[in-house]
Amino acid sequence: MGIGPWEIAGIVVIVLVIFGAGRLAGVGKALGQGVREFREEARNPSGEDEQELAESDEQDADDESVASSSSSSGSEAGRKADGQDGA
Repeated sequence: MGIGPWEIAGIVVIVLVIFGAGRLAGVGKALGQGVREFREEARNPSGEDEQELAESDEQDADDESVASSSSSSGSEAGRKADGQDGA
């Protein structure tokens, strides 16, 4: 049993009627480009994603250190303004 050539032809005709030839060509082109890009990356992984993740982790660590230093100096300024200069 299984799907024969006539069944496949019937499915193709139905899809053409529903979507139209112009739209189907665009979908096929986009699908082909996606498969091509996937194959290229599978053969030669560039590692750009790993580099971007490492850079964003470094930036997050820098942002946290700046935030913690500014919050501690802000609390000291608040104590001085209240008349509690830590003494």
